[in-house]
Amino acid sequence: MIKVSLQVTVEAVIGGSVVLPCSSTEHDHKLQDIDVHWRDNNDKIVYSIIEGKDSLAEQNPKYKNRAETFPDEYLRGNFSIKLNNLTYTDARKYICYITQSSEQKTVQLLINNSTAEKVIKSTEHENHGKDKGANSVETSWHGIVSHCISCIIVYSGYNVFLHYLL
Repeated sequence: MIKVSLQVTVEAVIGGSVVLPCSSTEHDHKLQDIDVHWRDNNDKIVYSIIEGKDSLAEQNPKYKNRAETFPDEYLRGNFSIKLNNLTYTDARKYICYITQSSEQKTVQLLINNSTAEKVIKSTEHENHGKDKGANSVETSWHGIVSHCISCIIVYSGYNVFLHYLL
């Protein structure tokens, strides 16, 4: 069999949840034949599905009660997991290995503080290659202020709309 490897990057925020995707290209699965192993890049067991059933006896304590799957999706070849209560230490690579088809998927998880940090990062990305220094910081703050002003305008418009309805 040919080993298929795919890498995806997903972003999430501290304290939030994220779905780490993993799907098989084969769709004629029988539950008793499904073995899927999720590991982090330190080879710690995040989640295991053995013969179509959750197998958490060997799960690393770091992931206990924080990782879950979608059993109704197994027959469709979807073996994604959801990680809850995210922390900075969750930022790493995760590997999903589907033994039946020898498929391996790698997911890089990036953790951010908040939405404001995403605005700063995206603005910094836009300025990549431009003069660094005060101009870069000024532009980053401009992005945050623009974002906040947009929220205020929408919020103000919403209040006017509600006032009109009442």
